[in-house]
Amino acid sequence: MIRHVVIRGRVQGVGFRDWTQRAALARNVEGWVRNRRDGMVEAVFSGDPAAVSGILADCRSGPPSAHVEMIEELAAMVGDLALRRPGERFSVLPTA
Repeated sequence: MIRHVVIRGRVQGVGFRDWTQRAALARNVEGWVRNRRDGMVEAVFSGDPAAVSGILADCRSGPPSAHVEMIEELAAMVGDLALRRPGERFSVLPTA
């Protein structure tokens, strides 16, 4: 299962990307996360359907200082995973 999401709310400057990376790796989920210039966080999650559903549920609250207003799911394709850094299961990418 692959999901591409945009997370809206107070999600930048609160450690959301690092938290997402740790949570995804703990659930054995592959993918990436990055800040966007518009103030949102974008991520791609891939793995066992239950694990991906779990990380999506985790992201609905995020780290303690975050305030998630909404998670929007976008069309996702296997090629979305290509943005990961070589050799990493889950990457924190630069702002786009």
